[in-house]
Amino acid sequence: MANYFDRSALNSLQLPPLPYQRPLLAIGHGTRNERGRQTFLDFVETYQKLDTSRPVIPCFLELTEPTIQEGVKACVEEGYTAITALPILLFAARHNKFDVTNELDRARSPYPQLSFNYGRHFGITPKIIELWRDRLAELDKPQNNPHNISRADTVLLFVGRGSSDPDANGDVCKLARIMWEGSGYKTVETCFIGITHPRLEEGFRRAYLYQAKRIIVLPYFLFTGTLMEKIFNITAQQQEQYPDLDLICLPEMGIAPQLLQVIREREIEAQLGRVVMNCEMCKFRLAATDEHGHEHHHFHNHGHHHHHHSTNDPYAKLEDYHQRIWQAP
Repeated sequence: MANYFDRSALNSLQLPPLPYQRPLLAIGHGTRNERGRQTFLDFVETYQKLDTSRPVIPCFLELTEPTIQEGVKACVEEGYTAITALPILLFAARHNKFDVTNELDRARSPYPQLSFNYGRHFGITPKIIELWRDRLAELDKPQNNPHNISRADTVLLFVGRGSSDPDANGDVCKLARIMWEGSGYKTVETCFIGITHPRLEEGFRRAYLYQAKRIIVLPYFLFTGTLMEKIFNITAQQQEQYPDLDLICLPEMGIAPQLLQVIREREIEAQLGRVVMNCEMCKFRLAATDEHGHEHHHFHNHGHHHHHHSTNDPYAKLEDYHQRIWQAP
């Protein structure tokens, strides 16, 4: 269950044609983990090979290179004046709503001739649900379930990355619920590996309360990296503490045909200007709206912000989290 890279499935993948041959700026979050960085680059390269009619330029918001500004410069140097930019991100959290758009504004400022079509994140979509249902079905096979434990005796532990945006955290819970509906699993518990709560350790504690015979950890991540390694390590520690319980941790989504199909949908949406974002529960919009409902300034496309990572965890204590989470920016 360690590697889902299926070359034959990728080679047979057929994508619908693009309306325009505009370069695609594929924007990843960024990581200091070299394996995670390389997996993103491999993912973008795979997508490029499926359609070489226009360049697909990888770049990162933070922590590593190439930067968004370097990606935009590469498009300009190839003579393009219209660019499609896609956040290769799962949910519409702060990075998607605030940080990426700010960096795009900065990158565009030296090039007044440039126009952007900014696409949307992956979100909750049937192809990703199909991906996870297929992988969970693999765990029902005898070679992956030697003790023949039924789904009725299995708890699904859904692990999100964790965000400072309540709207995005709510989407994680929604997706976990959708994965559970009709699955036959005893229940699903939702937890996170950082920022928000409950954290993974608490997720395990809650899962144990159901006295299940098997717990399947589903990390909702696109690519490997430091946080995925942390999830694997915590799961291994839990297995040592509870050797009689079947614990299995699925890997990240990786280079999967369903993800490549979703990117194609998002690229076409952006080129045609059909991107729809749900902003009603965005804390940046709420912070910009006065008590009479007048919206003065929406942060999605304005202002400048440099995101810095710290070794401290400002949200480690639940009470601190509740006090700070609706603040913006």
